[in-house]
Amino acid sequence: MQMPINYHRLIVAALPVIVSPGAAVAQTVAIWPDTFLARVEATAIVETLNATLLAAHSATFTLDAWCADHKLGSETKIRARLVRDVDKPVTAEQRQHLQVSDDEPVKFRHLELACGNRVLSEADNWYVPSRLTAEMNRLLETTDTPFGRAVADLKPSRQTFAVEILWKPLPDGWEGRSPGADHPERALDIPHRLFAHRALLFTPERKPISEVEETYTGDNLPFTPPR
Repeated sequence: MQMPINYHRLIVAALPVIVSPGAAVAQTVAIWPDTFLARVEATAIVETLNATLLAAHSATFTLDAWCADHKLGSETKIRARLVRDVDKPVTAEQRQHLQVSDDEPVKFRHLELACGNRVLSEADNWYVPSRLTAEMNRLLETTDTPFGRAVADLKPSRQTFAVEILWKPLPDGWEGRSPGADHPERALDIPHRLFAHRALLFTPERKPISEVEETYTGDNLPFTPPR
């Protein structure tokens, strides 16, 4: 079974630059001004991040490169923080996506993928242990290794089938109206949760091994806007 990609929902206009007061990790971040130019720049940059993620075989390795290229932390690779007190049973729909029977074991992990102290993604991951090696299962069960790194030897492919827009820097229909007044003295009000992906990971034989729900956060681009 191959999941159809919902192209209508794959346009994401959101830029993670400022963590809201409710964010889990306080950061020192650049202030993006509340101006039309900054909002256009925000849209362009986040679409680059989104397009890179959608085209990638692994979100983990994509965020590795994003972390290193943009110098978001002293570390050059993504580090996973496994949250062990969270459990979400697999649904009947997810079993269909994973092509497993009702009695096939499916395990769950909730992780934060961080570059240094910056949490770039929060991920819920349901995976099929019987389709992984013993060493892969050991890594997933006993360490904080990101899923993409743990299963890299399988050379999995990734198919995103839904994107949810949680914030837009520009309102709908912005291209056909006056941009309105700029407020350069104000910081752009950007929430912590910006957009979310749902994806399946497949073996080269097109056997699904995992379904993931990822939320990308304001810690992805905390640098000064382009000038």
